[in-house]
Amino acid sequence: MTKPLAGLRVIELANFIAGPLAGTLLADMGADVIKVEPPQGDMARATPPIRNGESVSFVALNRNKRSLVLDLKQPQAIEILRKLAGKSDVFLEAYRPGALDKLGLGAADVKAINPRIVYTSVSGFGQSGPDRRRAGVNLIIEAFSGVLSVTGEPGKMPMRPGVQSADVFGALFATYATLAGLVGAARNGEGRIADVSLVEASIAAAAWEAAEYLETGNVPQPLGNKHRLTAPYQLFETADHRYIAFGTPNDALFGKLMHTLGLAEHLSDPRFASYANRKANEDALIPIVEPAVRKRTAADLEDALMTVGVPCARVNDFKEVFDHPQIVARGVVRDVEHPRLGKMRATRNPVLLDHGGPSIERHAPMLGEHSEEVLSELGYSPAAIRELVASGVTKVAAHETKIAAS
Repeated sequence: MTKPLAGLRVIELANFIAGPLAGTLLADMGADVIKVEPPQGDMARATPPIRNGESVSFVALNRNKRSLVLDLKQPQAIEILRKLAGKSDVFLEAYRPGALDKLGLGAADVKAINPRIVYTSVSGFGQSGPDRRRAGVNLIIEAFSGVLSVTGEPGKMPMRPGVQSADVFGALFATYATLAGLVGAARNGEGRIADVSLVEASIAAAAWEAAEYLETGNVPQPLGNKHRLTAPYQLFETADHRYIAFGTPNDALFGKLMHTLGLAEHLSDPRFASYANRKANEDALIPIVEPAVRKRTAADLEDALMTVGVPCARVNDFKEVFDHPQIVARGVVRDVEHPRLGKMRATRNPVLLDHGGPSIERHAPMLGEHSEEVLSELGYSPAAIRELVASGVTKVAAHETKIAAS
């Protein structure tokens, strides 16, 4: 079945996570994403773990794309990219602001070639402002944006999130901006120029913390495992030294929790009678709940709370996640064939559509795997392509293989 973005062509010039993940999300939905890489490749190709010369981390983030190598230091490469832009729907880039303008590939340059194109720029600090050219990778963005200031235990060094939050937030907002631009282009014939800042994406994700400061002037502080607005809503240690998370965002759920823990006598305490009261008296409530939780094993308490409908979950490691019956039943992990890595397991796109949904149709490309194919589509003859390879303008992989996911 035809996917939603089938027939659309996306040029991707990006490294590591934010830009490439946005490109992958578009590719999963059917867009022909041409990943334009320098001769040495996306810098993520060097990140571990590496097996048979291929980075598994890169492979996880770059499925369903084609790789075209272009040395943008050479005028012929710029000419090729401009020609490609004339036949594309999206130009997705994550270079440092101003870098592509110097090459004649900035938003104004590309829009002059193709007014319908959607030009999405992803950068650490945005395309304007005094810090626009400041270097910004994930941890630096988390620090600058305030995210780290509310992460971790009070009075201790901030704890960085265990996943790449700033890059992922940025990728999601870049995908959103691109899709909005494509809808606009389809309706009025003119594409948009989108400026996505990773810092601003992280600030947007900190909705409650930002709202608290802007309304009250109070600077939000780290709360450890506690929730900013409700209680109890945190992690607790169980009898088997596991951790369980549960939350009770309304009075009925709080009552079910207290009955399950054998603490029903505290339901008449006026300090715990309402949502607001429980948060205001959290320091009195948690010492009552914690000992009761420590008497139960994580599995037993999780089952008991699930039975009465209280939101809860043990803290799973990734083995437990991928072995869980829910994740297995949903087919989150798929087998994919790669020409160098062989059969490998990968996670699917988290979106399911009733038809024509995202799937893994193509393994992450090897460097330059599709250079010859894309250049041929642009009208370059085999002889011309050989000349481009000989002059270092492009690079062609040793072989090209498209293998569908099982």
